[in-house]
Amino acid sequence: MTTLLTIVHLVVCLFLIVIVLLQHGKGADMGATFGGSSQTVFGTEGPVPLLNKITTWAAVVFMLTSISLAYMSTRVGDGSVMKEVAPVAAPKNVPIPLPAADGAAPKTPVPVK
Repeated sequence: MTTLLTIVHLVVCLFLIVIVLLQHGKGADMGATFGGSSQTVFGTEGPVPLLNKITTWAAVVFMLTSISLAYMSTRVGDGSVMKEVAPVAAPKNVPIPLPAADGAAPKTPVPVK
């Protein structure tokens, strides 16, 4: 789930960058006032309403994926992989060698009960 959300987040992030760069600034209308070209492809108002809606929805999706990824990253360390591993039973009645006090060979092993 995290991988899918990260991919969606990155795609929306790149799309948001592109859509913001496509929009013109507030001072760009000055040039059209003094004989610049008009944008008749998008209608009389230009692409502003359509690009504003697309930018708004992309920003909403970006914020939701950001919050979701932040929440999911806090829940990463809740579990343990050792829960699934069964404990290994120690063999019974195996003698354990005792170390010698003077550095000589070990004494005879004592059986474990």
